[in-house]
Parts: sequence; structure tokens; C-alpha cells
Amino acid sequence: MPSTYVNNLRLEEMATGEKSGTWGTITNTNLELVGEALGYGTEALASDADATITMADGASDGIRSLYVKITSGVSLTTTRTITLAPNTVSKVWIIENATSGSQSITISQGSGSNVTIGNGQVAIAYTDGGGASANVVDALTDINIPSLYLAGTQVTSTAAELNILDGVTATTAELNILDGVTADSTDLNRTDITTEGTVEASKVVTADSNGDVNFPDNDKAIFGAGSDLQIYHTGSTSYIYDQGTGNLNLRTDGAAIDLLQADGSYMARFINTGASKLYYNGSPKLSTTATGVDVTGKATGTLTTDNDLSFDMDVSNNFKCTPTSTGALTFTNITSGQSGNIWLDNSAGVVISAASTTYIASADLTTINTAGVYFLSYYSDGTNVLVSATPALTSAGA
Repeated sequence: MPSTYVNNLRLEEMATGEKSGTWGTITNTNLELVGEALGYGTEALASDADATITMADGASDGIRSLYVKITSGVSLTTTRTITLAPNTVSKVWIIENATSGSQSITISQGSGSNVTIGNGQVAIAYTDGGGASANVVDALTDINIPSLYLAGTQVTSTAAELNILDGVTATTAELNILDGVTADSTDLNRTDITTEGTVEASKVVTADSNGDVNFPDNDKAIFGAGSDLQIYHTGSTSYIYDQGTGNLNLRTDGAAIDLLQADGSYMARFINTGASKLYYNGSPKLSTTATGVDVTGKATGTLTTDNDLSFDMDVSNNFKCTPTSTGALTFTNITSGQSGNIWLDNSAGVVISAASTTYIASADLTTINTAGVYFLSYYSDGTNVLVSATPALTSAGA
């Protein structure tokens, strides 16, 4: 009866009465292969393709080793599947993915589960030797580690503390920011803001038990590469400061933007697709409408004294004029749509003419040239100013 190789290390098993005169050599070979199964070996992928690595029967083979380093003679372009054969071998492997091309490899044995190993990473896995439906299983799943050391330093965090990271969506690069951080547990529990990994005790931003983030006086929340938007409190005054080149926009899809007093009453309301309102001590005083402006109470204008008969429309709408010498009724900085009034006291009876852009009826111009007090109204179209005048007034009326 011939020898068989049905064991998990594919050692030669001699049948009774077989291999006369060579059993010693075969036994020695088997012992060497058992030693090989406890050691280190390599396997190389010859091409950029999936591959099957079959453990040799009764002969030295790198795939028999406990620790197997898998390399490649070419750069892999995608994840490649490495099938371990025969599919009846049940064994534990420590497998290193040392292939070129920065690709993962997937270790398989049958149609069951597989283990994928990232490039440059090592996995401990076992095969169950289940034949066509065989599984490859990560041996470290649910492993219980009583004490863990990283680079010689013991990790003392409890499982509950480490579970805080469960669900964190930070990338590997983001988590690697912790590499080199020198803050101790007290520093980290204080949620210090750090600069280049150095704790600044004077720049502590804390989160309290309510989840509020507290900034000390004069410390700023800064947004933008050029520190364009800054929000801070000086100890006496609060600021929202936009020092960028664009606009500071407040946008809402809600009902309104409100400015409120401490008691919650309105100072101003800007209603989405509606009115803009200004308040005095909580009471509305001015509101824009679709056709103009509504004023609650009275609107008080500014009266500007200008005695040279030349009226600057950028200065005021309402003027008082007591001319003392001849002059032309003139308007400067003429603004389209602006209207107003002039109290004209021509008690001296000076001669008044009209500038080329001042339109006034000749009868009204003749009237105001007579000594007396007059009330003038004006309106501008942006180029010219139309003026009308009342007859001479007295304290008792016209």
C-alpha cells in the first residue's frame, strides 16, 4: 500500500510494511518538515493575477511555515486572491503581505469566508480544511488581551474609554495627528487647544457638562485662511468681525432674522420675503411695505440753515434760508426722487433768480422776489429740480 499525505502538514505517512530500508530517511524528512512548520518561509507571486499555492507533499515548502511572507515579482494592480491548497489542510498561519504595488491580498481556501490583508500588514489566520466550502478565519477576532503594550509602553485605557472611538469617522491620517502629541491624561481631559502639539495653558477652551464650549476673554473663534471672520468677547464688548474682502451675509430659510433685547422684545425684524421693521423699546415704529414705508408715530426730519440760496441735497431734505444778498436758487448733488421743503425768509427783499436746473413758475419766482416769508416745496428727477412756492405768509396764515 503506497504512502499517503492526508495530514495537515502533508507529511509522508508510510503504510505498514512499506518503505523498507528508507523509513529512517523519511522519518527524518518528516521531522525536518515539522520544524519547518514552526518557522519562517516565503512565497513569491510570479504575476499580477490570482494564484493558488499548494503545500508540497513530503517536501520542503515555504507555505508550510508558521510565518509566511508573501512577495511578488511584479507590482499588483488590484487586490489578488491567494488560495491555499489542498483545501483539506487545517492549520494556523501568520501571513505578511509584502507584495509590490500597494495592493491588498485575500487569503482563501474554499467557498467559505476569507481574510483580506492590507499591503505591509500581517494577519494571524487559520484554515478549517473544510474541503470545497473551506473557511479562512481571522484568529484574532474576539481576542481577549489582558495587558497591551505599544512600543514598550503599556496601554492603560479601559475598554469603556477605548470604546469612545466606536463610531468615530476620522480617517487614518486624522487619527495619526495624535502621533507625537505630548499631552498627558490631565491635559487631554481638559480638552486643551494645542499649537504644534504644545499645550498652551493660557489658551484653554473648555467644554462643560452641558456641552457648552467656553472661550476666555479675547480668545477668538476664527474662520477662513486669512482670519477673515472672527467671533470674540473682550470682557466688556462682543464682536462679530468680518475683515475679509467680501460681504458678511446673514441668510435664512426660516421666517425671519430678529435682533432682540435681553427680555426677548424686538429691536429689529427682517421677515423672509416680507417687511423689514425697526422698533423703539419693543414697539414698531417703521416698516417697509410693497409700496413704500409705514411710520407709526411721527417722522422728524433735520432742518438745515443755508442762507446763500444754494442747497446741497446730500446734506438735508429740509432747509431754512434767510438770504442777505442777490443769488440764484440752486440745488447741488441732485438726487433722483428726493423731495423736501424750504422755509424762505426774504424779508430783506433780495433779488432771487433760478439756476438752469431749477424749474420754477415765473409767477412763483416773481412772488418770492417780493419781501416776505415763503414756503417752498421741491422734487428732483435726478437732473432738474421742480420748485413751487406759496404766497407770502404771516404768523396768522396766508
